[in-house]
Amino acid sequence: MLRLAAPLALAELSWMAMGVADTIMAGPLGAAAVGAGSLGHMVFYPILAGGIGLLLGMDTLVAQSFGARDLRDCRRTLIAGCWLALLLTAPLALAIRGAIPLLSAAGANPRVMLHCAPYMKTLIWGVPSILGYTALRRYLQAMDIVKPVTFALVSANLVNLAGDWALMYGHWGAPRLGLAGSGWSTSLSLAYMAAVLVAAVVWNERRTGGLLWRLSWRPDFARIRRLAGLGIPAGGQMALEGAIFGLVTVLAARLDEISLASHSIAVQVISTTFMVPLGISSAAAVRVGQAVGRGDREGLARAGWTALLLSGLFMGAAGLVLWVAPGAVIRLVIRDRAVVKAGAVLLRIAAFFELFDGFQVVATGALRGLGDTRSPMLVHLVGYWGIGLPVASVLCFSYGWGAPGIWVGLSLALILIGIALMAVWQKRAAAF
Repeated sequence: MLRLAAPLALAELSWMAMGVADTIMAGPLGAAAVGAGSLGHMVFYPILAGGIGLLLGMDTLVAQSFGARDLRDCRRTLIAGCWLALLLTAPLALAIRGAIPLLSAAGANPRVMLHCAPYMKTLIWGVPSILGYTALRRYLQAMDIVKPVTFALVSANLVNLAGDWALMYGHWGAPRLGLAGSGWSTSLSLAYMAAVLVAAVVWNERRTGGLLWRLSWRPDFARIRRLAGLGIPAGGQMALEGAIFGLVTVLAARLDEISLASHSIAVQVISTTFMVPLGISSAAAVRVGQAVGRGDREGLARAGWTALLLSGLFMGAAGLVLWVAPGAVIRLVIRDRAVVKAGAVLLRIAAFFELFDGFQVVATGALRGLGDTRSPMLVHLVGYWGIGLPVASVLCFSYGWGAPGIWVGLSLALILIGIALMAVWQKRAAAF
């Protein structure tokens, strides 16, 4: 599990590092550009998450086929995943393009939109690359080939930084494009990542006999529908989770500047810690799926519980740090005393849900390996939207708790979601 999970966790951290680097590089362009980058990111990736979620069914199908040693079926799912990625490209690109005028109509600051509109238009060119990369990644990692995935993401940070330096500020003879240059750099980095994984698939085929090239590449609509059937709930779950954090940020924006700043930094901190169990979750989906393919009931249970143990160890330690030294963590990002004091309160609340946040994402991965993507979506819907959001709103505004009230609501939701999904996993694993 560690051999598979560690490279995937590093890949997830590298993915997050690209966004952080873009924000830092945009700093000299001014506050409007930094805000535009954050706004564009907040709109672009939740829309994209729906398409990426539709491809997560590849975890289930490829891993189960690989466990059953049906390598031909693994490759058929890869072909179907590539077709699904192609079919999703135009609708997602149009949705992102259509969101630009909606932001203006919703009253976004005109100075921010001056940067945001061209930035989002350049990001659209990266849509086919990220979808292709996702399909290739799910295929490779489900067959225990993870080093190219990690290499692609880690090295893409260097490509992105070089692109930002050249295209945002006009270095090395490139045009000075401002924030739009960051969008072009991101799109080029995504194309690079997809190219690395294409090379990895080609190399693997040369090493194993080239079965992929002897199969029909015509679209298998039955398999595409099966992928979509697994992926729609997974995409829905990702959208529900992403939307709730976007919405609570909007709630925090109605408070004072200190509350918003402390909330934003606290979200960044917990998002960083979340990347590790997210990588473990992908490993859990693969290992459980492979065990299902082998018909190994004991193996699938061992894989799922081992992943949950690893997540518990890491997130338990992370929660302990957030409880013991929250101010020191906030000071890594900002030195403002008022923000540090307010942020420390939020991180102490977050310490209570860190363990359960890890449990819920890893249990979601393990259930995906079993082929159950609907249960996590329903649990997230009830936990976040039925319980967490109402509690957060009432405590924040009706009781005057402010940002801590929002985080108590999030904490309650994540604790309940983590417990519920572990119970679902235990039941599903026992019934296999």
